[in-house]
Amino acid sequence: MAFLTGANVHETTVLKDYIDALPTIAKKRGRPRWKPDKVHADKGYDSQANRDYLKEAGILPRIARRGIESSQKLGKYRWVIERTFAWLNNFRRLRIRYERRDDIHKAFLLLGCALICWKCLAK
Repeated sequence: MAFLTGANVHETTVLKDYIDALPTIAKKRGRPRWKPDKVHADKGYDSQANRDYLKEAGILPRIARRGIESSQKLGKYRWVIERTFAWLNNFRRLRIRYERRDDIHKAFLLLGCALICWKCLAK
């Protein structure tokens, strides 16, 4: 799953949309869950409204605080995202956005994600 937002959109305003758009998580037995157990996020998502929303939804928020915590505590979880961004930057059409239309750029983003998954599964 990949989301596309503008560069001028702040992260704190879209976290609720991201969480609501998550698909159900399949399990071997029982009812499928619709939410994760906890969310790891960097300082860009730090706001009391986001923390309250996640607690209401029953999700443990692990959001670094601005001015208090260093981002090094989230480093072991954050590298997965940074690695994925580095893999996506290998595709020239994603590194520099040439398309004006969002649907075309999102199609290239999903195609890049599919190619990354294909390479991982081919090993």
